[in-house]
Amino acid sequence: MPKQYKLLNANGEIYLSDTPGIFGGNGKLKIYGRLDCYSALSTIKRFPGSYEKSRVFFADEKTALAAGYRPCGNCLKAKYKEYMADPENYRKKFGL
Repeated sequence: MPKQYKLLNANGEIYLSDTPGIFGGNGKLKIYGRLDCYSALSTIKRFPGSYEKSRVFFADEKTALAAGYRPCGNCLKAKYKEYMADPENYRKKFGL
């Protein structure tokens, strides 16, 4: 049986997928970013076992936005600036 990954759907519900997510997020702060985001990785390192409890994963950016998350200001700087300037317009680019 192939490995299964827990991802969040557009409604913020967990589902199992054979494909890992390409974005990680913080379920408390409602932020998503790259899996290699320095901010997330350093927080995991500084507070082992704590941050992982609120860690979520998404198949794509559209799903993260639909679930109510925003781009990370560190690893997705340009997307974050565009989103913060006009969140509604940014979401429209994804058909939301």
